[in-house]
Amino acid sequence: MLEDKDQERTSIEKLGEFGLIEHLTKDFKIEQKSTIKGIGDDATVLDFKDKKAVISTDLLIEGVHFDLSYMPLKHLGYKAVMVNLSDIYAMNATATQITISIAVSNRFPLEALEELYAGVAMACKTYNVDLVGGDTTSSKTGLMISVTAIGEANEVNIAYRSGAKPNDLLVVSGDLGAAYMGLQVLEREKEVFKVNPNSQPDLEPYSYLVERQLKPEARKDIIELLKKLDVHPTSMIDISDGLSSEILHLSKSSRLGIDLYEDKIPLDPTVIAACEEFKMDSTLIALSGGEDYELLFTLDQKEFPKIKGNPNLTVVGHTTGKDEDAFLISRNNTKIPLTAQGWNSFT
Repeated sequence: MLEDKDQERTSIEKLGEFGLIEHLTKDFKIEQKSTIKGIGDDATVLDFKDKKAVISTDLLIEGVHFDLSYMPLKHLGYKAVMVNLSDIYAMNATATQITISIAVSNRFPLEALEELYAGVAMACKTYNVDLVGGDTTSSKTGLMISVTAIGEANEVNIAYRSGAKPNDLLVVSGDLGAAYMGLQVLEREKEVFKVNPNSQPDLEPYSYLVERQLKPEARKDIIELLKKLDVHPTSMIDISDGLSSEILHLSKSSRLGIDLYEDKIPLDPTVIAACEEFKMDSTLIALSGGEDYELLFTLDQKEFPKIKGNPNLTVVGHTTGKDEDAFLISRNNTKIPLTAQGWNSFT
């Protein structure tokens, strides 16, 4: 995990908007051939030649999407980038550039923003994307972060939500539910700290869960794996709001029914143990927890031999007929209609 360190406080008003941008981005290097002009002009200039550009934007608000009482700023910078790169990979595309804009109140010194951008820089380096622009402004409340991710893909490789065909396999990467259970652990320890500020939480047994919440990884490796295996998804989406919500998106966009098998949902043993400890149902957590940032996609059954036995991928169901509904097939073979109970910032 990333670590914060104590520093002196420097008021950001001394630098001004342009001085702040220059200070925070001076060490970012351009790596992508498609980046003609990055930070330092009125607009970014990109050149994708014969490829299609793929663009996605997300907004993160303090108190809605993150809690700085347990979210280190470096982790937040890293996660803000991951949230957006995941959307690019969900199009079966390659992420190449990002822009980042922040609104910040005067309770944040320059050193705090340096920590935030250190996380952004680590994400850019790890995933080989260029920071090419953004904006800074003041906030009367808390911290707000807006990231736009840009990617490229050959048109033939782009996977839309609407491309699934009847009797396609439904496949998920990784495992589900860990990020949500990590959030439960952190929220519990926050309440304990309120009662006893001297308490020191032992998070070691929950390290996988906490890391999945604080420092998730976008699945660039899955896109590279599919290319290596010569697998062509017919539709794809990332799992940000819970498995059930994403399945319903694919079902609606492709106008197909989908059957999801409960006993096929991939769960890490630590998720199962934490669900037992918190008296929660692990299937419900996988369906509705969110923030896993895994990839969910469909593919033609003929491609199954290419992924069979791969530890990174699990077949969890299949599409059915035109304009049918989406169902969970329970362990006792009961058909239960899927509902969108994932995370909703407006509720």
